[in-house]
Amino acid sequence: MATARALLFVLFISFTLISSSSSTPRKSARIYELRKGDFSIKLTNWGATILSVILPDSKGNLADVALGYEGIGPYINGTTNFGALIGRVANRIAGSRFVLNGTAHRLYPNDGKNSLHGGHRGFSRVFWTVEEKVDGEFPYITFYYYSFDGEQGFPGDLHVFVTYKISGPYELSVIMKASPRTKATPVNLAQHNYWNLGGHNSGSILSNTVQIFASLITPVDENLIPIGSISSVTETPYDFLKPQTVGSRIDEVEGGYDINYVVNGNGMKKVAIVKDEISGRQFELWSNQPGVQFYSGNFLDHVEGKGGVIYEKYAGLCLETQGFPDSVNHLQFPSQIVYPGEVYKHDMVFKFSF
Repeated sequence: MATARALLFVLFISFTLISSSSSTPRKSARIYELRKGDFSIKLTNWGATILSVILPDSKGNLADVALGYEGIGPYINGTTNFGALIGRVANRIAGSRFVLNGTAHRLYPNDGKNSLHGGHRGFSRVFWTVEEKVDGEFPYITFYYYSFDGEQGFPGDLHVFVTYKISGPYELSVIMKASPRTKATPVNLAQHNYWNLGGHNSGSILSNTVQIFASLITPVDENLIPIGSISSVTETPYDFLKPQTVGSRIDEVEGGYDINYVVNGNGMKKVAIVKDEISGRQFELWSNQPGVQFYSGNFLDHVEGKGGVIYEKYAGLCLETQGFPDSVNHLQFPSQIVYPGEVYKHDMVFKFSF
């Protein structure tokens, strides 16, 4: 018990996880920065997480538009997944189980009876290795994680890479790749940043204007698990084909928005546009994934963030491009199964303007 307390103390104070074996190298949570002019992004190798995104508004005033904690410590024990890279399978898997090639796989339930965001120790709750960091005109950093066979119940060894890159003026690219080595496995990575274009400390996102280029959604049950059907957004509060403020119809959606949209088109395509009218900031989101989870920050409840700011419900929104949730249990959904010799590729681009 005393050893456990000592390790916990080290974890909180120095943010360093030390193995009980002296031969195991120390793993530390560190902060890295990408910068191009007055556009900057800070990240950490804990969960391959975005810590901040700073850019100007229409008057040249800089603000951090990513919700997050003060310092690294709260990320280690936090439950919001602020800015984290989610995997091995993002979103929910019903009953924490699936069958693949005749074999049943049981996962770690961490959302009632269901598995959420890869389990209690998914990719957002591990140390990643910095594979490469390059400065210059288009700075980038690549994080690497080795996920072992049976981790959180998922089959097969998996090599995972995510690259964050300032790929143009006020443009952030997120490039995710994963390669199974020994067995077929589901892979559905997601970037879980919470955005508030007015600034992380500006209050609610209900006045933000959102446009989502998706005519269909995958309806869910009371546990937010897809029921297997695909429905039109027409004449529903989920219709964001034309720009609407987040708050214009949110009272018609029990609990707020938290649902997967079926993005129109194939390949790399425009997924959504978000704009804050007061600051003038906006971004376009592009991706090659078939779905996007629109989440309006419904479960934020008096969370202490950067600078002591308290985040309440609707303090930020997420647009997480992804494969369809629980696709492992719905054969009619696009498959997220990746086989040895194949490479999972997930690209996102945020194009900011003001």
